[in-house]
Parts: sequence; C-alpha cells; structure tokens
Amino acid sequence: MATFLINGATIVNEGKSFIGNVLLKDGLINRISTCPIEAEATIIDATGLLLIPGVIDDQVHFREPGLTQKGDIQSESRAAVAGGVTSFMEMPNTKPPTTTLELLDQKYEIAEKSSFANFSFYIGATNDNLALISKIDPNSVCGVKVFMGSSTGNMLVDEKKVLEGIFAECPTIITTHCEDEATIKKNLAEFQVRYGDKIPVEAHPLIRSNEACLRSTDIAVGLATKYSSKLHVLHISTKEELALFDKKPLVEKKITGEVCVHHLWYSDQDYSSRGNFIKWNPAIKSAEDRDALRAGLSIGKLDVVATDHAPHTLNEKSNPYSTAPSGGPAVQHSLVLMLELAKQGIYSIEAVVEKMCHAPATLFNISKRGFIREGYHADLVLVDPKAEWTISRENIFYKCGWSPFEGVKLSNNVKKTFVNGILVYDTGAFVSDKPNGVRLKFDR
Repeated sequence: MATFLINGATIVNEGKSFIGNVLLKDGLINRISTCPIEAEATIIDATGLLLIPGVIDDQVHFREPGLTQKGDIQSESRAAVAGGVTSFMEMPNTKPPTTTLELLDQKYEIAEKSSFANFSFYIGATNDNLALISKIDPNSVCGVKVFMGSSTGNMLVDEKKVLEGIFAECPTIITTHCEDEATIKKNLAEFQVRYGDKIPVEAHPLIRSNEACLRSTDIAVGLATKYSSKLHVLHISTKEELALFDKKPLVEKKITGEVCVHHLWYSDQDYSSRGNFIKWNPAIKSAEDRDALRAGLSIGKLDVVATDHAPHTLNEKSNPYSTAPSGGPAVQHSLVLMLELAKQGIYSIEAVVEKMCHAPATLFNISKRGFIREGYHADLVLVDPKAEWTISRENIFYKCGWSPFEGVKLSNNVKKTFVNGILVYDTGAFVSDKPNGVRLKFDR
C-alpha cells in the first residue's frame, strides 16, 4: 500500500481550519502536523486546497439487488467517491426487501466485492418481523429502518402494536421515514377528483403535505420518548417538525433529525422548471420550509446532512406526475452543494464538515472514521475551493445518467478522494477500477 504525504492543505476538522501536513501510511492517518514531516512517501502538494474527512452518508438507496437498471452498489459507490463520500449506509427497500438476516448477509457479500466506498446496511422492519428486530446484533448493522409511510413491498409498518414493540425492543438505532399514510391518501383523492390522471407536479407538496409529515414524526418522537429509544428521523422537510427536536449537543441526544441536500437547496418554486426530477418523498416544500430547515441545521435542531440518494431511469422520471417514481440521485453532488451554501454565507465550512462527516460518525458510533485524527482510517477528501464548473450529464457518474442538479453552477470541486489510505479518485477520473471499500464497524 502506497504512503502519501499531503503537504500544505487547509485542514478543516473538529471546528477548526489550519494549514498543515498529513501522512497516510498503511491505510491510516499516521501523523498530522503544522511542521514539515519527513517520510518516504508520494508527495501531494495541497496548497490552496481544503482537506476534510470523507463524507458519511447515512441514507442512500443503491438499488441492488433487484432494481439494478436504476443503479447498483458498484456504480453508485463510484459516484459517491467522486463526490467525496467515502462511507454510506444503505436502505432496505431493494427487491426483495432486506428484512431477514440472510438477505442482509447477501448485500454484504455483494458490497465486499464491488463497493468503492465503505458500507453498512439497514435491516427493514415489517409488520411481521418484530422477533428478528428485537434480537439483532447492534454491531452487525447500522440500524433498523421503519417506514411509517408508503414504501416498497411489505415494508409499511402501520400496526400500532408492532410500532410499540419496535420502539420498546429494538437494541439499536431506529431510523424512520415519517409521512402519515391516511393524510396522503385523503389529499391524493381530492386532487384526483380535480385533475384525474393529470395532476400537476406542483401538487406534490400539497398531497404529501406538512400535516402528513408532522403527524407521523410526532408519533415517532412520542414513541421514542415513551420507550427511551434511540431515534433518528430521516429527511425532515417542514418547519413544523423542528419544534419536536432539541438543540442539545449531539452526544446528549437520543432523538435526532436528518435533513437532505435537496430540501436545503430547492423549494416548491422549482417544480415549474425541474418537474418530476425533484419529486422526492417527503416532498420539497415551500421556501419558508427550506429556510427554516437551513436555520434548524445551524442552531443544532437538525444533526446530520444526507442525500436520500434514490436513482430512477430517465424514462421513469419522464412519465406523467402520477406514474413518475419519487427520488433522485445526489451522492456525487451533496458535498459540493453544501460547500456552495457555505460560500453563500448560509453555513461555515467547518459546520458543513461537522454535519456531513463528524455528526454521522458520532451518531452511529462508527469506529475510527469521520474525523482527521492520528490512528483513524485515512478516508480523506481534497477540495479545490476555487474551481468553477457546472453539473452536466457529461460529468455525472450515476448509472441513471442524470442529476436533479443539472445546470447548477458551482465554485468548488472535489479533486482527490482517499478511501482507506488508497487514492481512488483524482481530478475527474478513477485511479483504479478495483473496489476497496470495507464494512463499517461500530463502537457500541
């Protein structure tokens, strides 16, 4: 394994930025210093570049097995690495859904052979597998996923007794998709009466409304409070939900919230130009909601930034609203979009690193990742903060070949990505076609 010496980078880590040098050896961060480091190594002049920990995305859908026409673990993990994401946690709504230990093991076997980034997988809750959920090893999975709104296959958990059991007995972190199914069905029926099969995409945030999100999140937070569960509510999308979360330091919280990049970037004003390509569940909502989410992240009510990366084929997304699937790809662009918000003065660069790197590592108790510390795994990203470029289909690595952020102009770019001390991505190209991601370990 090659030894690298990164010289003169602006190191952004644990709330501070300083110019320093970092030695990578045997897959680990061997030394960090503001003074010159003497070592036999491949020298990387990082003058003018930012050096940050690899991003950890706690919510992706890489579509394997069963839906690989949309994406697969190899293709989407490559795109992730190109965007500075070095670790991911993948959701269970594949085909078949990951709701048994056997199916979970099959995913790990696939990833061990094909993933360019480090990985872990959620096991999915159903109305029928509470006995399994209560006995899982907290160190074998990143967490349990509970769909409290419509989902793939049989993964909608809508039986009150089962929900109570999951929150009472789950031995690890519970992550939830919170949208009230009854509210959504009622709203959809009203729009179908009005428009038939020609519902405009602008109706999406009215069908999957603020009320639907708040009702479901309120139930989840109530159950977690009742049973003292560790709960992480995914993709918060409304200003009203923020009232359910505390501003305490992350290490003191048992109930936490995630926000996704698309909810921080877009608003309902963008449906007219972006259409189904920004159709996500939960929906992108008003500018007032977007601005409240931005503020909630700044003050610590929201703890983690992720993507909910969920690719579909271009043909599927080109369907009319009623039949176009929800979700879109984002792992290649989440970091640069957040750094762009930092340039706009909405966040500091240190805050972006906190919410995308440190916080997921802390929240999920990931072993020796998410920070630039001696002895930690060398998952590192060099970013050029003065590189202007535009997201286009010519520079997209997603298998689906499109992005909901096409045409967005950026003023920063990922130059190099190291995964476990190996330089995997360098200036727009992959150095090696050999996947070297490994299974994440947890200190629980």
